[in-house]
Amino acid sequence: DGPSIQQVLAELTNQRTVPNVFVNGKHVGGCDATYKAYQNGTLQKLLGDVKDAETYDYDLIIIGGGSGGLACSKEAATLGKKVMVLDYVVPTPLGTSWGLGGTCVNVGCIPKKLMHQAALLGQALKDSRKYGWQYEEQVKHNWEIMVEAIQNYIGSLNWGYRLSLREKSVTYLNSYGEFVEPHKIKATNRKGQVTYHTAETFVLATGERPRYLGIPGDKEYCITSDDLFSLPYCPGKTLIVGASYVALECAGFLAGLGLDVTVMVRSILLRGFDQEMAEKIGAHMETHGVTFIRNLQIFIQVEKLEDGTPGRLKVTAQFTEGPETFVGEYNTVLIAIGRDACTRNIGLETIGVKINEKNGKIPVNEEEQTNVPYVYAIGDILEGKLELTPVAIQAGKLLARRLYGGSSTKCDYINVPTTVFTPLEYGSCGLAEEKAIEKYGKQNLEVYHSLFWPLEWTVPGRDNNTCYAKIICAKHDNNRVVGFHVLGPNAGEVTQGFAAAIKCGLTKELLDETIGIHPTCAEVFTTMDITKSSGQDITQRGC
Repeated sequence: DGPSIQQVLAELTNQRTVPNVFVNGKHVGGCDATYKAYQNGTLQKLLGDVKDAETYDYDLIIIGGGSGGLACSKEAATLGKKVMVLDYVVPTPLGTSWGLGGTCVNVGCIPKKLMHQAALLGQALKDSRKYGWQYEEQVKHNWEIMVEAIQNYIGSLNWGYRLSLREKSVTYLNSYGEFVEPHKIKATNRKGQVTYHTAETFVLATGERPRYLGIPGDKEYCITSDDLFSLPYCPGKTLIVGASYVALECAGFLAGLGLDVTVMVRSILLRGFDQEMAEKIGAHMETHGVTFIRNLQIFIQVEKLEDGTPGRLKVTAQFTEGPETFVGEYNTVLIAIGRDACTRNIGLETIGVKINEKNGKIPVNEEEQTNVPYVYAIGDILEGKLELTPVAIQAGKLLARRLYGGSSTKCDYINVPTTVFTPLEYGSCGLAEEKAIEKYGKQNLEVYHSLFWPLEWTVPGRDNNTCYAKIICAKHDNNRVVGFHVLGPNAGEVTQGFAAAIKCGLTKELLDETIGIHPTCAEVFTTMDITKSSGQDITQRGC
């Protein structure tokens, strides 16, 4: 009865070839489809259903103990699941490593903000004389004392995270995780000892690490942000290569601590951010002593001239236009040209998880699921998503709730507020002006803007008409605010409040109806009445 059976199978499956594989009544497909099902784990799951479900060591294994991974692990454990977290920091070329908690806590947001604060205190000391404070002794900054205090605080956070995992009965391994087959990983600790673990579900939260230039001397003599915050000596005269927010933030606080700082820029500042705001940041930093060298395209080499803490380095580079070669001597060279996802050496190819070969990022669906159904990904490694700590935390918590708590709430990646902690802080939420024009068309937008002078800066006579605020409104949508931008002190605090209003559909009319708090910087958003299209003067003469 072969022909008739084949006809019925064709009607059921739309497949005329053999083998035609079914497991427990569910159609898998032909030879290729069956192999693919084996590679991505669905075949094992189907076979497990037949034999009353396969047994795994854990319900959930998370690779990466940063902000997102820890949030996901604790939420899943709270919902009654057996969870393991693997976290392993591959030391930098100079040997720097750190504890549990990921980039933000150890070599990112936390030490960055504290060093930014150290620089702001230096400026406050200068301002204080105008407010009547008198002190005779010469004020100077001690790098070693600052680094020790910051590292002690970070150490307390590392311990707190370990304690939190223990309290929630999450198994923590300080080991490098790598897939060896579907649902199974190999964990290798610092001593080279190997263990194997299985789980029903995996979450990738491996984050990113700084990219190097790929020239002679970069890994041997240069540092990155991974090294800077625990550097045991003052970096001295510093060259920063790159124009990312990491580059500008580091340049800002190093200059604020009194160091000679130069920033090498290939093209534009703060790619991806509003370019008007980026250029204002650059102009302010130049006014306050940071040197910018633009249009440097090709970095040739970094050579050591002298040992020391710091030593002395020679940098050779080529300008984008013209035959001239740049040569400079510095004590420290900090590379901040971007970051690469840590996804290439964890065995993803073994289980069939697809990555973007160009940048290592992982494409996921709207539920953070990869192309392999039992593997999810969160945080900075996601293709096309924001690289921000609070985003990873939110995504991790919500993912655990969807997997184990019956929730259907997904992470909202729209209108996420952020702040760049340059000396003049930049807070934003929504679209950059360029992106808004691209999306809505210039004729459909109204941009309101104003310069402002913080009251605290008036007595010391500092930086009038430098702080700047603007909102971008969609005219056809009741003048809804689609872009919010502020350049000034405490920009992060200001932006956080307005971000909630923007999520609620803030309009220009609602801002106009809001009574401001006087005297504050944030009140400028309640009194804006000058549009860019009008061309009117926005300079301020007082508070």
